[in-house]
Amino acid sequence: MTATYDTVSLFAGPGGLCLAAHANGLRPVGIEFDPDACLTRRAAGLPTIEGDVRDHSPADFPDAHTLIGGPPCQTFTVAGNGAGRRALDTVIAAARTMATTRTRPARDQWADERTGLVLEPLWWILNAKDNGHPYRTIVLEQVPAVLPVWQAYCDLLAWEGYDVHFGRLRAEQYGTPQTRSRAILIASLDGPVTLTAPTHRPYVKGVDRHEGDPALSTWRSMQDALPDRGPFVAVSNYGTGGDPKNRGRRSSLVPSATVTGKIFRTRLHGPDGNELPRYTPSEAGLLQGFPADYPWSGRDIGQQIGNACPVQLGAAVIGAALAPTRALTAA
Repeated sequence: MTATYDTVSLFAGPGGLCLAAHANGLRPVGIEFDPDACLTRRAAGLPTIEGDVRDHSPADFPDAHTLIGGPPCQTFTVAGNGAGRRALDTVIAAARTMATTRTRPARDQWADERTGLVLEPLWWILNAKDNGHPYRTIVLEQVPAVLPVWQAYCDLLAWEGYDVHFGRLRAEQYGTPQTRSRAILIASLDGPVTLTAPTHRPYVKGVDRHEGDPALSTWRSMQDALPDRGPFVAVSNYGTGGDPKNRGRRSSLVPSATVTGKIFRTRLHGPDGNELPRYTPSEAGLLQGFPADYPWSGRDIGQQIGNACPVQLGAAVIGAALAPTRALTAA
């Protein structure tokens, strides 16, 4: 069964990166711990293994040449408890130790166990290489606070023969109707890689979307994604700049703010100021780049959507990571 998979998706969530992999002609299988996200994945027809990624290894997927994943971000995000951000130096030191010892860090060494999961992809990469079946292509995504960890990955993977590139990308510059920033890492054993250039203009508050580089498409607004809604104003459930009293407000004529797990708490107001029905699961998914008919299932669908990788951004970075391999194949 596993022989049909050429890609493993760690912390696969409801399927954002897997849809992006499919868009690039890959055949991914996802490992996901959350049973509700697994219900959504199965309803969408995505091959799924329900369980902890630490209970599996590259040997379970001998034909996979591509590794993708988005480790849990809760301890690193500004909206989370901050344990991961406070532990960045420890995480980076643990990454260097892992590269030397080739062993997984102990699960109980972190104040919050989820912090250490950011290193799990590194263990998979090193283990696969040590066993003679290295991943040719790697794509990882996380919140921007993890960029120092990706820098450590970059240094360590370069010693393993990978060409690596990492940086911060914005989802609206790749066609998602949302100004979500992500820390992206791509790596290849088949040649030089670079993060793909934006396809859309950046959103700048107060700047008309038709201004800017004419070679780039205009960013997409909430109204573009949700045309049946008509005009509205979205009032975020969280505070701008970390101030819980400073609720962010955006017109539907611009991209959404970052879609979080509390997306269904976003209040929507019509032009007359009256409150409108809140987002449906389909609408919230559309703001994250999912199809309108995506079969959201199980509980806490808002959290599933908020945890997902924007599909268009994922497709762009996977395409960039695969470019050296495709060039070799074409030659």
